[in-house]
Amino acid sequence: MADRRTFNVVILGVGFLFIFTAFTTCGNVEQTVVKSLGNSTFTGSGYHSLGIIYGVFSFSNLLAPMIVTVIGPKFTMFLSGLLYSGYIAMFIVPSTWSFYLTSVLIGIGAAMLWTAQGQFLVENSEASTINRNTGMFWALLQCSMLFGNLYIYFDWNGRTEIPDNSRRNIFLSLLVISILGTLSFLVLRKSHHEEEMLSEEEGQSLLSTRTMYKHRANTAMQDTKSEFKTILRLLKTKTILLLSPCMAYSGLELSFYSGVYGTCIGATAQFAEAAKGLIGISGIVVGIGEIVGGGLFGLLCKNSRFRRTSVVFLGMVAHFVAFYLIFLNIPDDAPIVFETTSLKKPYLTPSVSIALLCSFLLGLGDSCFNTQLYSILGHAYAEESTPAFAIFKFIQSVCAAAAFFYSGYIMLMWQLLLMVILGFTGTLCFFVVERMQNFSVDIQEF
Repeated sequence: MADRRTFNVVILGVGFLFIFTAFTTCGNVEQTVVKSLGNSTFTGSGYHSLGIIYGVFSFSNLLAPMIVTVIGPKFTMFLSGLLYSGYIAMFIVPSTWSFYLTSVLIGIGAAMLWTAQGQFLVENSEASTINRNTGMFWALLQCSMLFGNLYIYFDWNGRTEIPDNSRRNIFLSLLVISILGTLSFLVLRKSHHEEEMLSEEEGQSLLSTRTMYKHRANTAMQDTKSEFKTILRLLKTKTILLLSPCMAYSGLELSFYSGVYGTCIGATAQFAEAAKGLIGISGIVVGIGEIVGGGLFGLLCKNSRFRRTSVVFLGMVAHFVAFYLIFLNIPDDAPIVFETTSLKKPYLTPSVSIALLCSFLLGLGDSCFNTQLYSILGHAYAEESTPAFAIFKFIQSVCAAAAFFYSGYIMLMWQLLLMVILGFTGTLCFFVVERMQNFSVDIQEF
């Protein structure tokens, strides 16, 4: 049983590794690619596309548990992977209408994918292994930041513009990788929970296959109504309310490191011909930070209650140091310029070393916050994991969508200040929730 669960967690991580090698690389370079298109009929914005993705994602999260309940997490993740692959394929022959249509579809697919992932991870974990499995999955996932961005660096280094043949080659490669990740979900084995469900259905009267699945769908619809009521109930609980600022902050910093910061580096005039290649290196270093955080805090630390507060505090410090250095090192107008490079000068002469150090700190801090949010939700809502993870992704993605929409209009300084305020508030609230959890455990032991 333990070996099968570990196998499932590893395959789950590998599948996400392939799919998000394609998607995170795409998100990191998307605005830069759009700016370099020679097609005068294309009027899309990378920021707006990412904003649509996360906006649709946020509201689809409320319905995603129904789909996961009806068809199961395994096939939900497979169908979602197909939608991710469709979005990547659009960049091979881009058009404005398909750009925004696939943005909507991938938003729906992302909601199904992450809700199914949360449920599948919990089903294949126990109280003693949830932290290990979360860290293992997160480390595998964040390896996705390495390979695609390495390709970007070697292909774009020294370029000031991105030619069409380079764009097509990159996205054809990413499409193949995304399809491989999608197919890997088909080799996942049934969890003990799924086997029990099938045994109950097969143990009933001799029903035809069609009737059996119709009965299962009707039961799932009833369960979905109950799940939606559970979501509404959980939204009113003190734990979710207190974790909301931390979840919201994770959305803001997600949009910043995954789409905005790379664009800022690429638009920094002082980096000259190295600027475009640095987008890829920055993405790699963010990934290294994510891997260090997921691996170190998910696999090596044993005292989960002590670890959560300590790791979240470390994440806050890492991010605040990064924000201050970015404020000094990157031009204030870097996020908002479109066809030109930045016109303003930063407080310091832009340094590649400082820019990449900030990338590492952004990745490390993001891993700190996300692994601990997963951990505390899995601990506090072990019996209600699907609605709890749906709420988390809803709040996170609403804030990420808002951040992507304002990122193209607001100066860098104000974006950083907003993240500092929300990050500090979210960390304090996380500490309060952890204290509540410890107090609850102490009462039960007493």
